[in-house]
Amino acid sequence: MRARRAVRRRPRGALSARRRTSTEYPRAPPLLRPTMTTIGIIGAGHIGSALARAFSGLGYDVVLSNSRGPESLTDLVAGLGPRVTAATASDAAAAADIAVVTVPLKALNDVPVEPLAGKIVLDTNNYYFERDGHIDALDRGETTTSELLQQHLPTSRVVKAFNHLYADEINTTGLPAGDPDRRALGTAGDDAEALAFVTGVYDALGFDTVSAGPLSESWRLERDRPAYVARQTAAELRDNLAKANRLP
Repeated sequence: MRARRAVRRRPRGALSARRRTSTEYPRAPPLLRPTMTTIGIIGAGHIGSALARAFSGLGYDVVLSNSRGPESLTDLVAGLGPRVTAATASDAAAAADIAVVTVPLKALNDVPVEPLAGKIVLDTNNYYFERDGHIDALDRGETTTSELLQQHLPTSRVVKAFNHLYADEINTTGLPAGDPDRRALGTAGDDAEALAFVTGVYDALGFDTVSAGPLSESWRLERDRPAYVARQTAAELRDNLAKANRLP
C-alpha cells in the first residue's frame, strides 16, 4: 500500500536524513537467509515493489504478483534483478514460505486463502475510506485492518509490518545498529515467530523495532495516528504509540 504523502516539516531534533550506503547492509544475517526461502508478495504497487527490492537484496527469492497478471509485471521485474519473478497471486501465495499482503483493503477478499495456510503473512495495509469505502467496524474502532486480514486468513499468522513509512524510504533510510538517529518501525501481532521474523528483517534493513502489542493494537500504527509516516527513533515511536487515540 502506498501511504499518502503530505507536506512534512522536520521538527527540531528529528532524525537526520543520512542515507544508508550500499555497503552497510550487503546481505542479510544468516538467520534471515535459510536455504530455499521464498517471499511471496501479493500486490505490486509502491510498497510491494519496494519490498521486492528489499527482500531480494537480503538474499531471498521473491515472487511478485498483482491483480492484472504476471505479464503486466515484465518491465518491473526486469528492473528488480534475477531473484525476483512474476506470477499470479495464487502462485505467489503457493510459492511463498513467507508472504506479504499489500493490496488495497477493498481487495482483501481476493487474497488467496488456502495457499497461505499456516504461513507468516506480513500485512502492510491502512484504511482509506475514500478509496476502500466506509467499513463500519473500522469506523467504530471495533477491529483493525490486520484483524480483518487475519479473519480472512484464519490459519495464517498475520503480523503488521511496513505500513507506516513511505515506499521510497524502505531501502534508503536504514542506519547501522547503535546509531543514535536510527529510525524505528513498528509491528504488532499474536505469533512470536512472526514478530521475530519482522524484527530480524527490520534490523537487516537498518531499522529498530517497536512492538505495538497484539494484532488488536495494530491500529496504533495506522493512518492519522502520531506514529504514521513519522521519522522517529525507538523512544519517539514508543511515545507516539502511547499517545494514539483509537478514533482519531
